[in-house]
Amino acid sequence: MDENLILEILSKSYENVVITVIKTENDLKALAKRKPDLVFSGVKYFIFDKKEDIWLSDYLKEHNIDYITSNKEALSNEYFKDNAKNIVKNANVNTAKFFTTQPDEHPTESSLPVTFPLFLKPITGGDSRGINPESVVFDFKKYQAKVLDIFETQQSRTLVENYLSGKEYSVSIVENKSKNILMILPVEIIAVKNKNGHRVLDYEAKQNDLEEVIAVSDKKIHKELCNIALNSFIALGGKTMGRIDIKTSFNGILHFMEANFMPGLGNGYFARSFMLNENMDYEQMILKIADAG
Repeated sequence: MDENLILEILSKSYENVVITVIKTENDLKALAKRKPDLVFSGVKYFIFDKKEDIWLSDYLKEHNIDYITSNKEALSNEYFKDNAKNIVKNANVNTAKFFTTQPDEHPTESSLPVTFPLFLKPITGGDSRGINPESVVFDFKKYQAKVLDIFETQQSRTLVENYLSGKEYSVSIVENKSKNILMILPVEIIAVKNKNGHRVLDYEAKQNDLEEVIAVSDKKIHKELCNIALNSFIALGGKTMGRIDIKTSFNGILHFMEANFMPGLGNGYFARSFMLNENMDYEQMILKIADAG
């Protein structure tokens, strides 16, 4: 997030807004001592002097200070993509069949729990890191090559799932429990075809804004997206705001892909979903989030 821009926006509606820089545990303790009404931050946790991680949301909750993001449990639920898929699957939300692996863990094609075509990506991380045209695989040799690539370049195990060749969506959620307000804002994302002819939202496409983001005009699809997103958000324990990514199979069935409970607050899918669904600009979005927090 652009903290100076958010400072400017919040200062128009709140009496005392300041940017706090936290470099040490004492800085964090000083923040808690001041007891602000709300902490507006995209920080997950701090590591001070190689001690145990201090998760900001849980630390603030212990000090009875409101914040805009989910707690440690929810953020941990969505961090590992395989874990998130298991949780939503147990909540009766569709998700593609999957397994996780690393080089030599599944040595033969017959040892694979899921059949081709497959989609391969790191089990953690955002911004489509580790995803490229070779992420869609149709044979075992290319499967092995991509698993090795992810292991070497991303230092990660691989999430392997049935390839969903249909449309891609992102659904933003803002929940204001005190005012009983729930905003569920779907958009469709249309990626350009890659060199292999597949519309995959890969790292290069995201970095260079090669995708198109449009409103969801079909009322039936819009409703189904909202239901899947909300059920996933609840199952994963989300609070205040989040984003749920959904994709359809070749026959149009919607599937949960992954969640992000700390979405970027730049001009990404989260911000664009407010404009396309509610005609709300960036400033209005930031104020909605602050009010919900």
